[in-house]
Amino acid sequence: MLRIAVPNKGSLADTTAEMLAEAGYTGRRDPKDLHVIDPVNEVEFFYLRPKDIATYVGSGALDVGVTGRDLLLDARMPGAREIESLGFARSTFRFAGRPGAYTDVADLEGVRIATSYPGLVDAFLDGHGVAADLVPLDGAVESAIELGVADAIADVVETGTTLKQAGLEVFGPEILRSEAVLIGSPTVGADAETLLRRLRGVMVARQYVMIDYDLPAHLVDEAVALAPGIESPTISPLRDEGWVAVRVMSPRRTVNQVMDALYAIGARAILVTPIHNARL
Repeated sequence: MLRIAVPNKGSLADTTAEMLAEAGYTGRRDPKDLHVIDPVNEVEFFYLRPKDIATYVGSGALDVGVTGRDLLLDARMPGAREIESLGFARSTFRFAGRPGAYTDVADLEGVRIATSYPGLVDAFLDGHGVAADLVPLDGAVESAIELGVADAIADVVETGTTLKQAGLEVFGPEILRSEAVLIGSPTVGADAETLLRRLRGVMVARQYVMIDYDLPAHLVDEAVALAPGIESPTISPLRDEGWVAVRVMSPRRTVNQVMDALYAIGARAILVTPIHNARL
């Protein structure tokens, strides 16, 4: 059986569980369950702290797992490797300090930096030839400067509102752009292909919709230019001579603009339906 590490709580847990369910897997029903076997799909799920997943997978104790890219790099487990980005739980890591105190990463030489990701930040500083004094904290690092524990911080930055409220500003280059990722052990191989294919199908289904519409046949080339699809649209003749029915996959985020454009050139009976899963 394929042994899969799954986040047991936090921002990664719910979306991971939803993706696995949409991919056809049977997960836990009780949030207290730490181990679930899905015999139909021949997998075992182990529900673990997100920070620990890279360690279990990297050591080979488990085959694959879902965690954050930030947590994978912070763990510094050579055996754990990123297989696929999963498109959710995106975040950006930046340095921050008091306004005007620092402008670039080189300014951090010998500086005390508070962070919840010491492995990640240390590797970044090493790559820039900077030796700083890291202060590991488990969350809420924005207060570290005011309380005198650190001179700068390295943390997740979204809108920057929290930092501004703490009287801080970002500086220097991005440390990392993170998101949820599927990771694999040193020995995992073809056993994980079905899982990967299914997760990719879920991601496609979330990013695309199906558009059906009727169109005068002489406008097909113009319509295909507006909505080319993954490979090419399916086009079928209608009973009324000179008209065709078109079916095409289109990105979900721009579907309304595409519908407007198709209608403007003469398409009618335009229908949009969700895609529940896919294999491309």
